[in-house]
Amino acid sequence: MNSATNNNEKYLYQAIKIVKHHPDTSKLPSLKRMCFFFFTIIVLVNCSNQKSTKTATLTKSPEEIGRLVIEDLLSRDQFYLYKVEDVEALHYAEACTAYGAIKLATSLHDKNTLQKLQERYHRIESENIPNTANHVDANVYGILPLQLYLYNNEKKYLDQGIELADGQWGTPLPNGMSSQTRFWIDDIYMIGSLQVQAYRASGEIKYLNRAALQIDAYIKNLQQPNGLFFHGEEAPFYWGRGNGWVAAGLAELLSELPQSNPHYNAILKGYQKMMKTLLESQGADGMWHQLIDQPATSFAETSSTAMFGFAMAMGVKNKLLPKNPYQDSYIKAWNTLTQYIDNEGKVSEVCVGTGQSKDVNYYLNRPKVVGDLHGQAPILWFANALLK
Repeated sequence: MNSATNNNEKYLYQAIKIVKHHPDTSKLPSLKRMCFFFFTIIVLVNCSNQKSTKTATLTKSPEEIGRLVIEDLLSRDQFYLYKVEDVEALHYAEACTAYGAIKLATSLHDKNTLQKLQERYHRIESENIPNTANHVDANVYGILPLQLYLYNNEKKYLDQGIELADGQWGTPLPNGMSSQTRFWIDDIYMIGSLQVQAYRASGEIKYLNRAALQIDAYIKNLQQPNGLFFHGEEAPFYWGRGNGWVAAGLAELLSELPQSNPHYNAILKGYQKMMKTLLESQGADGMWHQLIDQPATSFAETSSTAMFGFAMAMGVKNKLLPKNPYQDSYIKAWNTLTQYIDNEGKVSEVCVGTGQSKDVNYYLNRPKVVGDLHGQAPILWFANALLK
């Protein structure tokens, strides 16, 4: 306890003694009585302020953890590929991990690591890794070349990313939304992050307008009165990582979207409503669970926790959320998450890829894995947000 707190407690004790000696304060001279009450109020306010300004601190450096996770990525010889029916591409989880790694290495001004990351993803071209560009999980790859472009200004990376971003609106629906619309909550990130990246790289506002239109519609269709999101229209469960994709996607969009956009207020309201419920549902250990509203029966899950921590950190940074109480919440999440990362930079307790289901047991019994890129990616996003 600090000296200021000790002094406040000493003065408060003295004030209590005065009350004991003068139970009827009306008999005190008016000046003394006024001073006594002012003095007591000041002491109580000071004590309250001492308590409210005490914040949690990081137990492990975001730079140290982030570098460890990047090294794990660079140590992988093979790419994580996605191939489901007629969709083929670099897996979205690897694209999201690479995106986070490049952003973090850029923040650290680490040219050596950035060179290694460029070399790794140059292989996408040299090895002719296909991309069918016909699904949100394939198109989101565009965030990777766009992030490379933002670092090195090589136009080929801009062209690659913009082609994938424009491809999402190649044949828009009559309501103006992407033809890749399917109302899975994952799409809020898969579509939103790509359009936001296209804006960052090109400066063209149309990309933010697209993302805002799309995400506002998803909020209206999938957000529930408690602020959380069903996995889909036919999957009425608050799946952890699915809601994590939402939280991260909203945070990314709101970091760039101008308040003049007609969808801004609705998106901000949806985001803040979600963050409030997440704050209330966070476990005492700092973690969130596989099913957010069922902590007693579902496991503590790392990828969702990292995504929620990232979304809160971005919200505080961009003044969309108050520092108190959200800073303590995301620092507590970070401190616990680092205990799930081994010496090789691999994150444990990561839920495997998960489709939609009407059966709650499907979510409760999903396998947990170590080192899956679904979990590695948000750790890098979170680390970078904490650095900034």
